[in-house]
Amino acid sequence: MNDKQKKPVKWLKTMLLLPMLLLLSKFSLAVDVSPVKMDDTMWSNGKIYVVVLVVFTIFLGIIFTLIHLERKIKKLEKQIL
Repeated sequence: MNDKQKKPVKWLKTMLLLPMLLLLSKFSLAVDVSPVKMDDTMWSNGKIYVVVLVVFTIFLGIIFTLIHLERKIKKLEKQIL
């Protein structure tokens, strides 16, 4: 893909992403934030740290998997070309 082809794609992504972000921010402001009993329970028992650790571990796993796949794809692209 040359530079002329990349510019319209980048412009299109920007034009699609901007309205979506604006809509998302509008909906997030409309949500009524009320305290959740489960949240207080998790904090008082100290289990919230376990939840955060599990979510962080899953997030890291996804990131490492994406990096690994990206490297494999680059390697295959070099073999094809």
